[in-house]
Amino acid sequence: MAAPKIPAFPYEQDPYRYEGEALRKSWDRLHKGDREPWPADGKAEAAWRAFHRGDFGEAIALGSRLKGSGANAASKAAAVAATYLLEDDKPAIQVLLDAAKRAEAATRDAPDDANAWYLQAFLLGRYAQRVSIVKALAEGIGGKVKKALDRALKLDAKHADAHIALGLYHAEIIDKVGALGKLTYGADAGASVKHFEQALKLNPGSAIAHMEYANGLLMLHGDSKRKQAVELYRKAAACKPADAMERLDVEQAKAELE
Repeated sequence: MAAPKIPAFPYEQDPYRYEGEALRKSWDRLHKGDREPWPADGKAEAAWRAFHRGDFGEAIALGSRLKGSGANAASKAAAVAATYLLEDDKPAIQVLLDAAKRAEAATRDAPDDANAWYLQAFLLGRYAQRVSIVKALAEGIGGKVKKALDRALKLDAKHADAHIALGLYHAEIIDKVGALGKLTYGADAGASVKHFEQALKLNPGSAIAHMEYANGLLMLHGDSKRKQAVELYRKAAACKPADAMERLDVEQAKAELE
């Protein structure tokens, strides 16, 4: 089956074109959340340039032929494209499953790469949201996500994006299966909040950290936390995006506020 076509990034790309040395100079800011090291070769660099400017299909095509950092660029591009650009479930699910297989291979190739483990969990988490959390739990996805995130944080405790994902893991399971979530999957509301708070401490300018924290609070506590959630969405919407992914995050936060 041919890979689904990734729709074009719907906003102006020029602010996110990191040509020449501009990418290296901005790297730490662009990767504050996932702590991806600077790529060791030009091909991986090209995949990340495509990712940052919003050419997600190109980033997948370039990165999926590579290992290491290039493979991570493809994984992240697939997760972002499936979340924000592919409206229909069928192509989004295919993109996520294809990428999750590659991401699993990446963790075997580089078992000490924290970001490879995080990206495997990120893809599986987005897949779970598409097919329904309950269905994904029945498929054993919950255990895989938790294992991958625990591994990522064991390798790098300052991986802010892994903290966001783990916060969301706890919240989504409690939201969908209630008390059973604690017994079967170790889901815990206190742990969820702790991971979100840690993510914001590590990366305070992250739109997605604010937005997922808001989503998590609403899942865990409903209307009683609506005021705090709205404030978090406001902070997310006010973040200054440094690349195409962050722009999509900020626009999503604005949509949530409306």
